[in-house]
Amino acid sequence: MDDLAPSGADERPAVQAGTTGPFVSQIAPDFTVSDSLGNSLSLSSVRASAQGVVLYFTMWCPICDTHMSNMRSNVVPLFPNVRFLLVDYVSGSVANARNAEVANGYAGSQFTVLADTNQAVLGTYAATMGTTVVIDSAGIIQMSEDYKDGVRLIDVLGSLP
Repeated sequence: MDDLAPSGADERPAVQAGTTGPFVSQIAPDFTVSDSLGNSLSLSSVRASAQGVVLYFTMWCPICDTHMSNMRSNVVPLFPNVRFLLVDYVSGSVANARNAEVANGYAGSQFTVLADTNQAVLGTYAATMGTTVVIDSAGIIQMSEDYKDGVRLIDVLGSLP
């Protein structure tokens, strides 16, 4: 039954810091997938050369495009030492992820598109369309929530060491 009067309380399960999992304060699970050019990319290798990593889970829909455009214009330029990864979990193949990237105007952008062909990253991070995850350089998840207007993302990225 639908809850037509939600409390607004955070009902996610409590987590223990230092454990591995998809929630804030947990160690981000490592993964290896292909980017849209067919190169193998692991979270640990990206993290090693960045102040932080942002995962944005996209379906290439109009809402996702609005989020990604906002991020590209208002967030990415402020954080040149942060890597921004678009996790394409709907295209089903590296070639199709590349086609979606090009067709939507993200080829050559500051984003790296990941082809999550079997939705492993999606499942590992308990994500859905618009989920935005911030992982610091130590591998700890600092944020995991739906993208809104970028204000919270900027705050979290601004607090990274």
